[in-house]
Amino acid sequence: MPTAGFPVAFSHEPIRNKYLCGGSTTVNKIYHFVSGMPRSGSTLLMNILGQNPRFHVTGTSGVLDLIFGLRNNWEKHPEFQAAPDDAAKLRVMRGILDSFYANVQAPIVFDKSRGWLSLLEMAETLLGRKAKVLVPVRDLRDILASFEKLWRETSKIAQVPQEAKFYHEYQTVEGRCAVLARGDQVVGLAYNRIKDALQRGFRDRMHFVHYEKLTAEPEKTLRAIYEFLEEPYFQHDFNNVKQITWENDEVYGIKGLHDIRSKVEPVKSRHVEILGQAVANMYKPPYPWTGM
Repeated sequence: MPTAGFPVAFSHEPIRNKYLCGGSTTVNKIYHFVSGMPRSGSTLLMNILGQNPRFHVTGTSGVLDLIFGLRNNWEKHPEFQAAPDDAAKLRVMRGILDSFYANVQAPIVFDKSRGWLSLLEMAETLLGRKAKVLVPVRDLRDILASFEKLWRETSKIAQVPQEAKFYHEYQTVEGRCAVLARGDQVVGLAYNRIKDALQRGFRDRMHFVHYEKLTAEPEKTLRAIYEFLEEPYFQHDFNNVKQITWENDEVYGIKGLHDIRSKVEPVKSRHVEILGQAVANMYKPPYPWTGM
C-alpha cells in the first residue's frame, strides 16, 4: 500500500514548524491520537495507558471538533478573505490543541476522537510530523452485540437517540444493527473512516489494537503499542485498572457506555446468542483491519 506523502522531515522530537512556531519556538508536548471502532476497548486502553505518569489520556475529546470548525469557518469572515494568511490560520488551529492541554504536566498526550482518521492530513500539518494513531478494533459482530445489550438495558426506562429517529427500524434486532452500520451512524462511520485512512496510504501511521488481544494478552498488546510509539515500556497493573477518564453518558443517551472493569480479562464472544445466527452472518469478517 502506498505511503501518504508529507513535505517535511519526520522525527519523534518535539515540534519545530516554521509556520506554527515562527521557526524558533519549541512545543514540548508530543501528541498521539486514539481513533477506531466504538465498543472496542478504547476507554479501557486509555485508562491502562494512564497508569504511566508520562502519559496524559482523555475520554472522548472535543478538541478536534473545535479545530475542524475553525478550519471550516475561517474564510467566512470578510476580514480574513480580504487578507488571507494561511500561516496565521495554522497557528491558531494548532493553538487550540496547545492551549487546551497547557496545564497538563505529562509530556505525551493521547487525544481520543474517532474523527482523527478522517483528518490525518490536517493533523499532520498541525503536528509537523507523521501522526501515530492507536486504532481500537473488534469483531464487528461483537460490537453490534455490545450495542444491542446496551439498548436492551437502556430501553427499560428510556429511548436511545437512534430509536427516536429510526423508530420503525428499531423494532427488530436486524433493523437496529442496520441503523448502527449506516455510514452516518456510529459503527458504519467509524468503519468507513478506518477503511478510507488505509486507502489514503496511512497504514504506517496506524497501530491496530484488537480488543480480543488486549483483554486476553494485555502485556503483549501493550508492549507492541510501546514499540509503535517508540517509548520505553512501563510496567502496567492489569489487575487494578482505575478509571481516571470520565464521561457523562447521559449526554449520549446510553448509560454505561464508557464504564470499564478494573481487571483486564478475556471477554467471551456472545454475538450469536444476542444477535442470532442469521443477523450475525450479515457482519462476518473479513474487515479492513483483519490480519493487521
